[in-house]
Amino acid sequence: MPVFSGKIIRIDLNDPQHASALVQLLDQYARDPMGGAAPLSPDVYENLIERLRKVDQFRGLLASADGKFVGLANCFLGFSTFKAQPLINIHDLAVAPEARGQGVGGALLQAVDQLAKEEACAYVTLEVRADNRARQLYLRHGFVAGDPGTDAMSFFKKSIDL
Repeated sequence: MPVFSGKIIRIDLNDPQHASALVQLLDQYARDPMGGAAPLSPDVYENLIERLRKVDQFRGLLASADGKFVGLANCFLGFSTFKAQPLINIHDLAVAPEARGQGVGGALLQAVDQLAKEEACAYVTLEVRADNRARQLYLRHGFVAGDPGTDAMSFFKKSIDL
């Protein structure tokens, strides 16, 4: 496994470079087949940072190498009622195409683990498509899909028209 030699930093949504990197990396991910194969909408492009600033549970990380942002972990604090402790959900884990295979994703996952410890979380959770190559990364990092007979989970979503 390649070892990432760059840096992982917390996202400061008030830092224009961080905000721009978050949107650019997320847009790259959205354009990838695993992200839906379509660019972010103009509304998201224009309003994401402003709206994220209002979400106290947001915890974001950026990976940088050679002066360029190459990876992103958008995470949100939740709460486990079964453990009576917080949890962190990795909502987006994105690595720039040119940086894939260089250990960026693993470094971001390690940083999320450290963040979870700092926040006294019981779990780190994520959802992943069945056909996503990143599943292997998650398994190597210690994530488990669960016992299919008792605790394997399915991800459901329902759009709400406003």
